[in-house]
This record gives sequence, structure tokens and C-alpha cells, in this order.
Amino acid sequence: MAKKTKDLKYYEAVGRRKEATAIARLYIPEKEGEVAVSGLKIKKGEIFVNGKPIEEIYKAKEERVIYQKPLKLTGCEDRFAISIKVSGGGKRGRLFAITLAISRALVLVDQNYRSILKKEGLLTVDSRVKERRKVGTGGKARREKQSPKR
Repeated sequence: MAKKTKDLKYYEAVGRRKEATAIARLYIPEKEGEVAVSGLKIKKGEIFVNGKPIEEIYKAKEERVIYQKPLKLTGCEDRFAISIKVSGGGKRGRLFAITLAISRALVLVDQNYRSILKKEGLLTVDSRVKERRKVGTGGKARREKQSPKR
């Protein structure tokens, strides 16, 4: 969570979706507009995921719209340098975990953003996960064994 001290360097939040977990850090850039994070120089408005620019990982326009939505709604596109660590899950699950993490971090920045993001459903956790496999179903979650006719 965010540190409540005067020398605050970043706001941190966690987002999850299916098996994916994303930890987003919104850094407040200094006067030169650049932040050094684990050997990377991140400028205002840039988003890095696992050390790579997010545009490298999510190239499609639809994906870009999804992860930029919380920033656009709050008007914070060029306010922060964002670093995200993501693990687990697939590409789509990671994308929604990133969006949730950014949204939660923005709420830590300013409580007034909460109503804006909540209205758009960006703070709602999608709790759907893969159903566990049951014993005696032949390797599937809902499959039943075939019954004999005679």
C-alpha cells in the first residue's frame, strides 16, 4: 500500500484476474520528469511491464484502450511514470490485472477518483476462475462418466 510519509516516492497497488497478479507502482517524477527504477529510466506518461514498454507487449488498439482507460478517465495520462510487475495467467488475464492495479493505485492518489472509476466498473474484481477438476469425471470439471445402456 501507499506510504503515508512526506518523502513519498510512489503509490503501489495489486490487481488480480484469474491466475494473473499485477503490482503497479505509480512514481511521482522529479522536476526533470524521469524516474530511475531498477536500472530503467521511466519518463512521465510511460508504462513499463516487467522491464519492457507496455506497447511492446500489448500492440493491439483494443488492448491499449483497456489499460489506458483508468488514466484517461482521471486525466492522469502524463502525470506518473508507471512500473508494473506481472506474473501468472495468460495475456488477457494479465491485461485486466494491470488495469485493476492501476485503478486501485489511482484511488490511493486521490479518493475523488474512486467514484469515477467505480462508475465505469474498473474497481470491481472479476472473481471468475477456472473450476476445479472433480474426481471420477475423466479429467474434466463437469463431465460425467458415460452410463451403460444395458
